[in-house]
Amino acid sequence: MFHKTLRLLSLVAAIFLASCAKDRIHTMVVSVPDQKLALYRKGQFVKLYDVSTSKFCLSGRNGSYGTPLGTHEIAKKIGGGQPQGMKFSSRRPTGEIVQPNAPGRDPIVSRILWLDGKEPENRNSYARCIYIHGTAEEWRIGTPASYGCIRMRSCDVVNLFNTVGVGAKVEIINAPLTLPAAEPPVDLSGARYAKAGGSAQSAQ
Repeated sequence: MFHKTLRLLSLVAAIFLASCAKDRIHTMVVSVPDQKLALYRKGQFVKLYDVSTSKFCLSGRNGSYGTPLGTHEIAKKIGGGQPQGMKFSSRRPTGEIVQPNAPGRDPIVSRILWLDGKEPENRNSYARCIYIHGTAEEWRIGTPASYGCIRMRSCDVVNLFNTVGVGAKVEIINAPLTLPAAEPPVDLSGARYAKAGGSAQSAQ
């Protein structure tokens, strides 16, 4: 009986420690000029998402409604298990599902990744409630339209939420992304077609 109890306690402790471990595998880079978020795993590019940053400015000042630049970490993940389109008020689900592009509606929906600034110029990002979150105004994604947060389509923010963990790094930059060139297609004989010109395309 003692050994069973000890094993159970060890299992509980292992689960608790695993839940406390920070995600040092994933990194996100948000490009303000591109209005894109690039996801990396162990330094390797994984996926590209369309986003929307502030329609006002780039700033870490209180009351600026600006998107803060620099290094952040995901401090909290909110909304796991909620259906897409769930409306949040003060980070709590309200029970209302808001459909994408519902006329006159602009709430936070689906998921919230709460950011914590790690540099002097963005140290108040957490207190300012700067999130990566879902938006009902999906038609605005790809253009600056937020009040400081980083907005995503509901399907995309759910996908990102399920991929990254607390502690994952988020770099917000005022520069274009530098992405790896897309791999050329391969025919059945194994011969590669010529590479097409242009930049890497979104994986969405």
